Amino acid sequence: MKNQLKIGIIGCGGIAQGKHLPSLSKLEQVRIVAFCDIVVEKAEKLAAQYGIADAKVYAKYLDLLEDTSIDVIHVLTPNNSHAEISIAALEAGKHVMCEKPMAKTSAEAQKMVEAAKRTGRKLTIGYNNRFRPDSQYLHKLSSQGDLGEVYFAKAHAIRRRAVPTWGVFLDKEKQGGGPLIDIGTHALDLTLWMMNNYKPKSVMGNVYYKLGKKENSANAWGPWEPEKFNVEDSAFGFITMENGATITLESSWALNTLDVDEAKCSLCGTEGGADMKDGLRINGEKHSKLYTNNIELGAGGVAFYEGKSESDADLEAYLWINSIIDDTDPIVKPEEAFVVTQILEAIYESAKTGKAVYFN
Repeated sequence: MKNQLKIGIIGCGGIAQGKHLPSLSKLEQVRIVAFCDIVVEKAEKLAAQYGIADAKVYAKYLDLLEDTSIDVIHVLTPNNSHAEISIAALEAGKHVMCEKPMAKTSAEAQKMVEAAKRTGRKLTIGYNNRFRPDSQYLHKLSSQGDLGEVYFAKAHAIRRRAVPTWGVFLDKEKQGGGPLIDIGTHALDLTLWMMNNYKPKSVMGNVYYKLGKKENSANAWGPWEPEKFNVEDSAFGFITMENGATITLESSWALNTLDVDEAKCSLCGTEGGADMKDGLRINGEKHSKLYTNNIELGAGGVAFYEGKSESDADLEAYLWINSIIDDTDPIVKPEEAFVVTQILEAIYESAKTGKAVYFN
């Protein structure tokens, strides 16, 4: 295929192996030509598995960015390096897909937005839950006004006991936080996207360090090491938007609850409501009667591949690459992801000070 985009991967850990590379490797429009990781063996392994025959391997990302033939960079590193690497890649003339969250701080995220505008390169953030069949369907309903004005919403990111014990997830310096910035970010992005509301007025938040120091805890991925658990185990936010709408955000890796949901939202509008908590359900009133519709979405999958079962990550990769080829806006715009980072940061700040955080 002519005019294939050349892609470089920076960060060859779990998210590269489990999400990005399997999806990118299905696309005829791309060639994966370069891999970078501070642990060179990881880059070499993925280059052999997913790269072209003469794919290059680097230990330093700046060396990779010097290759002027590379069109697109995927930044798949710990949160504290997202901004630094993404900005450098944009300045080097590359389009950038950066994994979520956008950055560790809103100041860093703002610099990423500015770099994309300054360079004219495309920048998107890896909020792949937007590309699930239920998310796509609900977004269409909400966008065409079926729910009316959505004035109350809930962003759900609750695990009972599923603390990630690998990598740097428990390292506050590298990640910026725990479940709030890791999975709460997905739920908040979904909720704001469904509402098409990116103007927060104020935030109140509470962050808890209650269960992380317990020894020999039951956990989906085995017991964690309490001395290394330096982030919150749960966090909650109350967000008021400029138009008066209210959003509650709940997130946990470890919480004594049976009410478990992740990367989902509930919406309450003037014409109807919706939630993702037990499949996709739409509720409302017609002819003086209440109704609840359970939406059947089938087996899911993506229509552009025949005979294959495709994931949200596949659709994310497909649409991202085609936004570059067709010169259109990516589905996840950097300005939207910036607001998500602003709100997450405000929840942490509010929890620290005990006061509301107000936005200009």
